[in-house]
Amino acid sequence: MDIKKENVHNNKQAEILEADIAIIGAGSAGLSAALTAASGGAKVIVFEKMLFPGGYSLMSEGMFAVESKIQIESNIGITKDEAFNHHMEGTHWCANARLVRVFIDKSADTIDWLRQMGVEYIKAATLWPGGPRTWHLMKGGGKALIQVLAQKAGEKGVELITGKAAVKLLMDKKNRAAGVIAADKDGNTVQANARVVIIAGGGFVSNKEMLRKYVKLPFDAIPVIDMGQTGEHIRMAFEFNAGIKDPNVILSTPAVPGEKPTSHLWAAASQPHLWVNKLGERFCNESIAFQFPFSANALKNQLDGIMYTIFDEQTKRDMMNKGISVSLGVFVPVTTKLTRLEAEIQQGIKEGKVFVADSIKGLAGKIGLNISTFKSTVDEFNSFTKKHQDKIFAKNRRYLKPIEDTPFYAIKSTLHIFTTLGGIKINYKTEVLTEKSEPIPGLYAVGNCTGGMYGLDYDIFTSGGALGFAVNSGRISGDNALEYIGKNNFKSRLKGDK
Repeated sequence: MDIKKENVHNNKQAEILEADIAIIGAGSAGLSAALTAASGGAKVIVFEKMLFPGGYSLMSEGMFAVESKIQIESNIGITKDEAFNHHMEGTHWCANARLVRVFIDKSADTIDWLRQMGVEYIKAATLWPGGPRTWHLMKGGGKALIQVLAQKAGEKGVELITGKAAVKLLMDKKNRAAGVIAADKDGNTVQANARVVIIAGGGFVSNKEMLRKYVKLPFDAIPVIDMGQTGEHIRMAFEFNAGIKDPNVILSTPAVPGEKPTSHLWAAASQPHLWVNKLGERFCNESIAFQFPFSANALKNQLDGIMYTIFDEQTKRDMMNKGISVSLGVFVPVTTKLTRLEAEIQQGIKEGKVFVADSIKGLAGKIGLNISTFKSTVDEFNSFTKKHQDKIFAKNRRYLKPIEDTPFYAIKSTLHIFTTLGGIKINYKTEVLTEKSEPIPGLYAVGNCTGGMYGLDYDIFTSGGALGFAVNSGRISGDNALEYIGKNNFKSRLKGDK
């Protein structure tokens, strides 16, 4: 990451710093909050536990917005009201409606804000055929976004301290947020005294204990990638009397263990072929593959969170020579020819996640499925392909492909989590609330460590919502933190104040 050295702080000696605002986390939410506040004249310090900024935002491809100039120029007619109603209905009105509304209303302005700073957008896209074109794809993805935010924050004087994780929130005698203590892996500490603290440390996907406590899956799900999201900042907020909101919400997907998003093996496993669980039974309309949170939800209900994608030699050749129907985002786009699939299948066999046999009975034996159940499942599925009608799950006949041409293949997938999407209770100003919904003075939280945006589950209609909410809530918190400082006679620390 190309960040000016003078804006990165890595001293090993204990020290005390003074700031207007201390921020925990240098992902897109934390950097957006920092840049907004610094642009308003505040002295800002950001702590990042990793040695570089970005967090899970580095994996992102695009962000939600509605009524943006990009959409208007492309004759995309979805309105803010329509997006709001779709999101609230998609969450069964379990989401925080005021929070959702301010996010949606700010989203187009945020695209303009980022474009003015140098973030380039490719287009407003959809995640599935016929879906809303609200997903604003960025040139260079999340890495480019973080590069711009970090650079601009540095130019505004934001002090970024990497390699130090927040270990304690500070409170003054009036029970207001008063700063942060952070430490590196060797125990060296920095104390930042501040009038405002903004928690932007992301989720807790890398913390198995918290996943078991709050998400309560009957099995251990795997992080798509480990970016050190262990949730200490969320627990510190709870210790600070913060309320808990929707800690069970996750952004998840079926994935082949050990594979990267560019994997042709993972792409093949994500196609709407025949899916079976560990019992050898089919469990869904496989065309939900177009909307990966739906696939994840179906998989959550299966034994041990395990499924197998079944296909034959002809279907394998079609994927390699004609291309695929379901993308892995921008990493493996729709129509991509899986030219690496054969080699990755051979490697997958060695790693115990791909199985190949010349008979259905032999494939069941290699996977460890009940032979009778699995054979009945395949026979029934093949009968649907001949009749061009799925009488069980009503899958589109376009995706009913027979399993007849030997050899037969099975790819194992398990439930993987990109990030958690809940935890700290906030209001539409991003103020942290107690369980009784009382704001904790000077304490804000933004992005994926907060609850209220989704309520039940990630809403696929609001495509790019996780990144979009991170950046927009960061901006909202920066503006409200400046207002809080001004109203509470803290102006003496703002640049230019006497």
